[in-house]
Amino acid sequence: MNNKGIYNRIHQRGSDLSYHIGALIAVSAWGIAFINTKVLLQYGLSAVEVYVYRFIIAYLCVVLLCPRPLFARSFGDEVKLFLCGVCGSSVYFIAENTALNYTLVTNVSLIVTTSPLITALLVGIMYRSERPSGSFLIGSIIAFLGVACVIFNSSFVLEVNPLGDLLALLAAVCWAVYSILLRPLNATYGVWFITRKMFFYGLITSLPFLSVEPSLVSFDVLLTPAVIGNLCFLAMVCSVLAFVMWAGAVKRLGVVKSGNYLYISPIVTLVASMLYLGEQVSVVGYVGCALILLGVVLSEKLPEHNRRI
Repeated sequence: MNNKGIYNRIHQRGSDLSYHIGALIAVSAWGIAFINTKVLLQYGLSAVEVYVYRFIIAYLCVVLLCPRPLFARSFGDEVKLFLCGVCGSSVYFIAENTALNYTLVTNVSLIVTTSPLITALLVGIMYRSERPSGSFLIGSIIAFLGVACVIFNSSFVLEVNPLGDLLALLAAVCWAVYSILLRPLNATYGVWFITRKMFFYGLITSLPFLSVEPSLVSFDVLLTPAVIGNLCFLAMVCSVLAFVMWAGAVKRLGVVKSGNYLYISPIVTLVASMLYLGEQVSVVGYVGCALILLGVVLSEKLPEHNRRI
């Protein structure tokens, strides 16, 4: 390789660094979000309420920062944005949180974390010329095994509960579809516009779920400092900041490559649970963290022509 080729590669990696960091910040925020959501559920909020209140705040913030344009350039793109709101927001979060009522947390965490693998498989089916490399698939499998170790940190308990497990699988598939939908949208629209439209359609499609809730928490509970603080963190950091950074990472790095960072989220959840909830980390948990990091590093060996998938 000549000096110009070496320079271009170094320059490319340097320009991509901020997007890698953005992806890490996004998945870290989502890893911490489990702790905030758990606190809100302990205060009596339902899974649907947590979603609706969180994204009302998030949507209002994005509207202030990006009020226009109101609509996409074509009806087809508007439909894709609607599907992003359904798959990447309302149905994803509600299915994931509701699954916890019917199956074990370990089941939900493990099944939802299959979304990067599902994304890679869907990309390979839809774009046969852009199939993920062998190194990426090997790295993903190793990272997934690490996720399993982190999730089963305290006990190796796995039960089959069809309804809850199917809801968790639905969430994983929804996230994969959302990630793929971002690909054509990112080529035409800015990340702030996409995020605003996604939050809007997510809120609209979540209202039917809220209408069937048997009861809602009182206004006094919503004014509790702990509730306000956790909702604001979920809205500002885990929604606005994380989704904008994630959309930017997908736009720059590609669907498959950025999706691999989702495997790091359980590490963040594990550390946050240890620091804030006093949960213990076993040897299995540490082994899982090492496997996740190894898998992500191996996936970075993805050939150059596949890096923008």
